[in-house]
Amino acid sequence: LANTYIAKALQIVHKLQEQDKMAECLDRRGNIKKLQGDYDGALQNYNKSVEINLKIDTKEGLHISNSYNNLGRIYSDQGKYDDAITIFEKSLKIELSILGDNHPGIAAIYNNIASIYDYQAKYDDAISMYEKSLKIELLLLGDNHPEIATKYSNIGLVYHHQSKYDEAVSMFEKSLKIQLSVLGDNHPNTAAIYNNIGLVYNDQGKYDDAVSNFEKSLEVNLSVLGDNHPDIARIYSSMGIVYHNQGKYDEAISIYEKSLKIRLSVLDDNHPDIAITYSNIGSSYIRQGKYDEAIPMYEKSLKINLSVFSDNHPNIATTYSNIGLVYNHQGKYDDAISMYEKSLKIELSVLGDNHPSIATTYCNMGNVYDKQSKYDEAVSLYEKSLKIRLSALGVNHPDIAATYTSIGLVHAHQGKYNDAVFMFEKSLKINLSLLGDNHPDIATTYNNIGTVYDNQGKYDDAVSMYKKSLKIDLLVLGDKHPNLAVTYNNIGLAYANQGKYDDAVIMFEKSHKVDLSVLGDDDHHDVATTYSNLGLAYFHQGKYDESLFMFKKSLKINLTVLGDNHPYIAITYSNIGTAYDHQGKYDDAVTMFKKSLKIHLSALDDNHPNIAITYSNMGTVYDNQGKYDDAVSMFEKSLKISLPVLGDNHPSIAITYANIGRVHSHLGNYDYATSFYERAATILVDANLQNHPGLVNIYNNLAISYDKLNRHNDANVMRQRSNDVARSLQQVDTINQTFTSTIDQARDQQIQSRQISNPNSNSGDNDSYTDTQQSHDQALKQKQYFNAYMQALQYGSCNNKVIRAMYTGAEFVGKSSIMRVFTKQLLVDHQHPTQIADQSDKMVHLKVYKIKDRTTYNLRQIWDNNIHQIVQSKYQNQIDNQQISKIQQRSSDLHLQINHFHKSDDIQPITVNQPNTNITLTSPRTTTTSLVENDLFIQQCRRFFQHYYPSWINQSTDDSQYAKIWDFGGHSIYHVTHQPFLSGNSIYFLVFNINQNIHDKVLTRDGKSLNTTYLQSMQEWLTSIIGGNANQDKITATINDDQAEYSLPIVILVASLRCRVIT
Repeated sequence: LANTYIAKALQIVHKLQEQDKMAECLDRRGNIKKLQGDYDGALQNYNKSVEINLKIDTKEGLHISNSYNNLGRIYSDQGKYDDAITIFEKSLKIELSILGDNHPGIAAIYNNIASIYDYQAKYDDAISMYEKSLKIELLLLGDNHPEIATKYSNIGLVYHHQSKYDEAVSMFEKSLKIQLSVLGDNHPNTAAIYNNIGLVYNDQGKYDDAVSNFEKSLEVNLSVLGDNHPDIARIYSSMGIVYHNQGKYDEAISIYEKSLKIRLSVLDDNHPDIAITYSNIGSSYIRQGKYDEAIPMYEKSLKINLSVFSDNHPNIATTYSNIGLVYNHQGKYDDAISMYEKSLKIELSVLGDNHPSIATTYCNMGNVYDKQSKYDEAVSLYEKSLKIRLSALGVNHPDIAATYTSIGLVHAHQGKYNDAVFMFEKSLKINLSLLGDNHPDIATTYNNIGTVYDNQGKYDDAVSMYKKSLKIDLLVLGDKHPNLAVTYNNIGLAYANQGKYDDAVIMFEKSHKVDLSVLGDDDHHDVATTYSNLGLAYFHQGKYDESLFMFKKSLKINLTVLGDNHPYIAITYSNIGTAYDHQGKYDDAVTMFKKSLKIHLSALDDNHPNIAITYSNMGTVYDNQGKYDDAVSMFEKSLKISLPVLGDNHPSIAITYANIGRVHSHLGNYDYATSFYERAATILVDANLQNHPGLVNIYNNLAISYDKLNRHNDANVMRQRSNDVARSLQQVDTINQTFTSTIDQARDQQIQSRQISNPNSNSGDNDSYTDTQQSHDQALKQKQYFNAYMQALQYGSCNNKVIRAMYTGAEFVGKSSIMRVFTKQLLVDHQHPTQIADQSDKMVHLKVYKIKDRTTYNLRQIWDNNIHQIVQSKYQNQIDNQQISKIQQRSSDLHLQINHFHKSDDIQPITVNQPNTNITLTSPRTTTTSLVENDLFIQQCRRFFQHYYPSWINQSTDDSQYAKIWDFGGHSIYHVTHQPFLSGNSIYFLVFNINQNIHDKVLTRDGKSLNTTYLQSMQEWLTSIIGGNANQDKITATINDDQAEYSLPIVILVASLRCRVIT
């Protein structure tokens, strides 16, 4: 409509030949074009106006100055900042000569120049210009005029850009006070100030306050402007940003779409504000992992910006950067760099080489190089960014803190953990001063520090940091934000590294729950990461099938989200391969590792650490298969990649040296093995990782090699060091391994990174169970223990020392009390009934006692002692060569070699300990079996268990018989559960109450009579017991010097006095 009237006006003035009116009409049509986003059309009209005015007024009067101002604003919108400044200065010169220093027109030009300086990040210059403008207007208009309020708002915007949040809010409040007194509380200017205050609160992480201000702004504008105005769309966009930051991505997208609908109806289809809305929607799609949906949004934005602006506009550079971010998430690193370079080229040409936007692009490129493990290039770019930001923003800006964080992440990836913590602490100091104690950025920094502590083996410190982070995020973001999922994951990883796998699973499940609440379904990379972490926890627990199930769920999601050639797909194949390796499925494992390698080689640089890790994993499988030459070749390939990328002193290098040493040890090359183990230990100690879990195993392996080389004193020193490290870690369980899974770094700062029951707690019943024995509980769960146990049972001379003692009988006859008497425990008053059905994890109560003296024992202790005697018996009796050959075929189960998940510095390789003997190990590849091999294998078994159970070195032979008590509930509801547990190879104690007539009805604990008599109950039990014995086995026993033959099962009737115990 405005264009129509302007067109009619132009026709009239053209007929009248009034040139000054013609110029005025052209300026107004230019203003309309500008509002429509048609900057070229606006520029064309303004230039025509200038030409007319120059013809009218050759002395460059106020009409010319006005046209210059219009041109300057267009140049500003087009990102041609230097041209804008030049034009504004021409206008200023004209008006100063005509109007003098204190005219509103002069103040307006100062205001325009200040806005350009703000765009150029010349914030001090901007403030100076706004203050010049303010000074003039205060002189002319007084201190309570809307123009004064506008100046305060403009100054507030600059403070906001400088992250001087308190100063910004102060300026906006001064502005608001004036607007309310002059214009009232229902004016668009008042609404604009509410919006500005809301944006500051958003950056401060005060999201509720931000939304409150946006809602105030919205209420005002709806009442004044209606529901279809660009200012309404602007407020919706502001609210969308807050929802995005809160992790409410669906709400963010919904409100962005409301904004888009308004803008499409009011503005031209190619307006820059529409491009901005498309970009906002794309950013929320990224956080949801919907990369394929994000790209079209950015492409729409790019298409609009290219049509509106020249090829060199900052908005176009921003869109290229956004597309680069998507490619980065997709693992398309070369494409990401290409986009960032396009962005950088534009920014350098438009903004110069010292603008914060340039610094941001350098940081984005550094992030890609970090993911590609091009650490030197990454640090170089981060330092470029830091230099720009320090000069443009000062030393106390959030962007400075972010740069320190980025450098710290690279140091962490390089294994320079102290340097990383130093950088994170610098970042933390800045953010605490700017944002206070409870901002999400503070929580992120605590997370990063925690991850470093985790990598250093300082697990308690790591968990402490994660919990600090968690506390802040819960307070600020609520319990349904992606940051919480990251922190739960990180805590879970720390617990897993401590061997607290049940606790780890709980944390991973919490993370999964948060992700589902935020993301809506499983099809997101973050959910896949949690499944991977669950898989790692199950792997540690020896639950390989469950572990594989989780890895495959992760794989399925990532294939859908990321495609089949992303590095995360390769990592999942590698994890699956590791699980196969521990199941003994070596060919399947190699297949998985080759798949992983193929992807890594195509997606990453040839010298990426992930490729080195894959080679190492393959080397471990080859070692397990006895393909020692192939194993060494793989480890050396891994080393060749890792050394130039990570340097000589990275923990990953140490682990690779240890792996090579292990293979040489298997080959009997103890000099070589010793050399590699020593190098590995030196690296970890020099890196201030004296308590790294890997040292427990490296020192033990060194002890083995030193013994082989007759350096027994050195061997003893190494064993002591190993024990010292283990104690410092509060775990002697040297089988425990650290796994760090990859959590997407853009989820910020897991560093991927990364989140029960305590294996060090005593789960037995014997209070004398020592701390050292407690710490071995986890080892009992390992595959190696059970494999060795089964082999010993099959091929050794074994006496089953534990039999079942089944306590049966009617309800409330005293079974539990009789059981306590048999185990020499105190009787208790008001003994609680045995309640089994209530507990889904326990169908019977188990206790073990020695029949001879009725002393209670821990079942694991008995198993441990039994295995000791079995291995000792093998050693003494020299089992025959045929048995040795069979066992040797399976003896690889005693070699627990740890595969690399990610990261490689978390791996702790284990080898079988060698005895103090001069016997030479014959290569397992030989086809002959000698007495020497037999002797060595037995000693290997012996040393293996001595390593994990030093307490049984001095144990004496134990020929005792033990009873494992099964205390059955007598309630009739439990009877259906009894039958599966009954067999002939047990002793049954059928308990009855001698105070009751055998023909009376059974009394319950609360005094009620049942339909069943005591006699019928005993008959029922006898029927069940005898019916559960399918064979007719008999045993010979001597009772009171009388030898007799008895049919199984054995049932002993026990009479109880079911009366109150007097205390």
